[in-house]
Amino acid sequence: MVEWPVYVSIGSNIQPVVHIHSCLQQLTARFGVLTVSSIYRNPPVGFVGEDFYNLVVGFGTVLSPVALKQEFKALEQQHGRCGANRSGSRTLDLDLLLYADQVNPALKLPHPDILRYVFVLQPLAEIAGSVQHPLTGQTMDALWAERDTEALEAVQLFSWKTDA
Repeated sequence: MVEWPVYVSIGSNIQPVVHIHSCLQQLTARFGVLTVSSIYRNPPVGFVGEDFYNLVVGFGTVLSPVALKQEFKALEQQHGRCGANRSGSRTLDLDLLLYADQVNPALKLPHPDILRYVFVLQPLAEIAGSVQHPLTGQTMDALWAERDTEALEAVQLFSWKTDA
């Protein structure tokens, strides 16, 4: 079976050290070695709350996009996330950003947040700079070059080894 490259954003603003670290452990156990970006801190968008901590991970999978999204939803629920609240604090938020070069608007592939938010594009460009956006044809590095004046500062919440 072919393993498809995928990129996933991870965010949390409720006990982020606990939830992000646990999420990385579970993703590693399920999918193997992860390519992990730096973690970036940013204020919430659309509501008042604690700052979010965001990163992007990449890995290969044989799962379909639908099956992968189901696994992510289960992982969010294991971490205490209830409902699909997009404008409120969250223990864990996982979004499938890219699934190879697939374009599927119903599945939000590529995810529109790549072009919308610096806290998604910056860590994605960090680990997948040469990957082309399936709609624009631009590399993540080129997209980031257009927005890098908005750069967020990386923070270290914990130490993570990518060669697990």
